[in-house]
Amino acid sequence: MIPTRLYRHAKGLAAALIAALVLGACGGDENGEGAERSHRPVPVEEVLVDGRPDPGVLAEEQFLVRGNGEEPQTLDPHLAEGVPSSHILRDLFEGLATEAPDGHIIPGAAQRWNISADGLVYTFYLRRDGAWSNGDALVAEDFVFSIRRSADPATASNYATMLYPIVNAREVLAGALPPEELGVTSLDRFTLQITLTDPTPYFLNLLAHSSLYPVHRPSLEQYGDRFSRPGNLVSNGAFMLEDWAIRAYIDLVKNPYYHGADEVILEQVRYLPIEDQSTELKTFRAGEMHWTYDVPNNQFGWLRENYPDELVVSPWLGSYFFGFNTQREPFIDSPDLRRALTLAIDREVLTEKVTQFGELPSFNLVPAGVTDYEQSIPEYAAWTQEEREAEAQRLYAQAGYTAEQPLRIEIRYNTSENHKKVALAIASMWKQVLGAVATLVNEEWKVFLQNRDQQVVTQVFRAGWIGDYNDPYSFLSLFETNHGLNDYGYSNSTVDTLLEEIAKERIPGRRRRMMQETERIILEDQPILPVYTYVTRRLVDARLRGWQDNVMDHHYSRSMYLLKARDTSKPARASEEGE
Repeated sequence: MIPTRLYRHAKGLAAALIAALVLGACGGDENGEGAERSHRPVPVEEVLVDGRPDPGVLAEEQFLVRGNGEEPQTLDPHLAEGVPSSHILRDLFEGLATEAPDGHIIPGAAQRWNISADGLVYTFYLRRDGAWSNGDALVAEDFVFSIRRSADPATASNYATMLYPIVNAREVLAGALPPEELGVTSLDRFTLQITLTDPTPYFLNLLAHSSLYPVHRPSLEQYGDRFSRPGNLVSNGAFMLEDWAIRAYIDLVKNPYYHGADEVILEQVRYLPIEDQSTELKTFRAGEMHWTYDVPNNQFGWLRENYPDELVVSPWLGSYFFGFNTQREPFIDSPDLRRALTLAIDREVLTEKVTQFGELPSFNLVPAGVTDYEQSIPEYAAWTQEEREAEAQRLYAQAGYTAEQPLRIEIRYNTSENHKKVALAIASMWKQVLGAVATLVNEEWKVFLQNRDQQVVTQVFRAGWIGDYNDPYSFLSLFETNHGLNDYGYSNSTVDTLLEEIAKERIPGRRRRMMQETERIILEDQPILPVYTYVTRRLVDARLRGWQDNVMDHHYSRSMYLLKARDTSKPARASEEGE
């Protein structure tokens, strides 16, 4: 093992070394300091009439182009995983409830609902003008069929555990009861009733999630697993799928049968799956995109100076972390080794020198900002970085590793310039502090998800979680032994019992305390390496309206529209010059 005194000498070099590694990974970029600013369209002044934009200020072509990060693996709402799929599905489908631009729950396919006094029975009254994108009527039986499909083990949905609050959901998912026994029934053509096992404070939020979206049964029966392809997909959202060119674009067009079609101004939305943030930035600067999925970490200063009106940084209900495969060596039955690797990284350096966008260093699973919850913060979060590193070295040596026989592991991440930079920095810290040797493995999104799920080749992998709803349970439930997204192979019977009790608990204070204890145990077992709490950072065209910050980062294209660009080649009118 490397002597402790050398670390103190090396620590002063850490930030500079990591910055050099990270910047070197970019290979240079013409977008940096001193680059000539691109011409940017300036919007005309917006004029509203009865709360609606005056047609005279709207761009002639209402065609929104959105960056979307990775290629979505599917547009089947009951099988889709990840943020890239979710963005598109929100435009294509609509649940019984949906979200307003600021993120609060509003009626969706259901015009209204009643909740019984005991909080167990939800009765939904569907819109009489609700329809599928082929003109078929949208009826209660569509939701009964779809929610049963989502819960059916044959569907193999990794999100099916979202349905646990519904009566018999656990038994259906386990194969002990048929899907027909799920607590979802149609009372008549336009009335649906869902019965819960226990009151669930966040249940209305779940209704806006893709696991409870309806699917068009005739299309599914006709096309099988190809029902979500262009030409086959029938949906009920504000837009419908027109084309999907793999690794190029996904085109949606306005759905004329959507119940709120008269309020939708955009005619077309194009999603671009650009994984490289520098390429995406160039696309935006060239005027070929209105909204970036992300921006390069090392461009923050330049963007803040040159694109102050377009750069949007917002809090996001999500945690960025790395996962340990607890079913594969060297991490089987080795929480001390996992703890050593967790303590060895300097989160302040990572957020200040690598990510650079205001992310909050974190030692937790549940992010700050979740409603009515106080995090269970580990004791070592209050230590100095020097104290954490000293403990990391002790645990590393205790696990049997030395300078002559260092730990050798792989860090696996999905294609992303920013993910690569963080992984590089963490590998560098492990080398400096512990002498551990980490090799980086980059994988395309679908392959990455598959390898994580199979738990065969993964050791350390890029992970993280964005809350599906504003409640700690969205984060904690991932670590239930049989959860479909438990890619860590983590299993703790106490955690399983607590999660089951949390789902049933009716007293808010007691439920909160049980969630805090669950988080404490998970962090003690260390199946993950927390890094920071997310923020969203993107460039948004100044002409785009109807976009609004919200902590869930859910943005529906149905609310958006584009203004005309002002002709800046002509002299401004006297009134515009302030004369």
